[in-house]
Amino acid sequence: MEKVPMTAGGFAALGWEELKKRQSEDRPRIIEHIAEARSHGDLSENAEYHAAKEEQSHNEGRIAELEDKLARADIIDISKLSGDTIKFGATVTLVDEDTEKKTVWQIVGEVEADAKKGRISITSPLARALIGKKKGSTVEVVAPGGAKAYEITKVEWR
Repeated sequence: MEKVPMTAGGFAALGWEELKKRQSEDRPRIIEHIAEARSHGDLSENAEYHAAKEEQSHNEGRIAELEDKLARADIIDISKLSGDTIKFGATVTLVDEDTEKKTVWQIVGEVEADAKKGRISITSPLARALIGKKKGSTVEVVAPGGAKAYEITKVEWR
């Protein structure tokens, strides 16, 4: 079973609340719907029964997915990390060498990546290019939009 790195915040947001709700509220409610639909007679033409069974299948699939992600989580405490070499959890300030545009990215786990919030997945092309580099280095990233070159101007741990 391959561990999935993530921050403590990402782990907390991953889905404990959703998992608890699906197990303790949705599951019993769906079972009730199935029992009620079953009491209406012939199951082969019972749309209510088939809809409830489909809802149950969707709910159980999502529960299994959440349990798997939570079980494989490898929580990394960023507050205990330091140094000037970029690794998981680092917040990196980059300057695009073509446009001089400055961007700040934190390298996080796949499940918590959100470009709008400045968090990129450890598996993204940019993060893979940054890992192991230091402040002052230049990285070239081949992305879907073409090759880009960035200068690393700051490495932080926050």
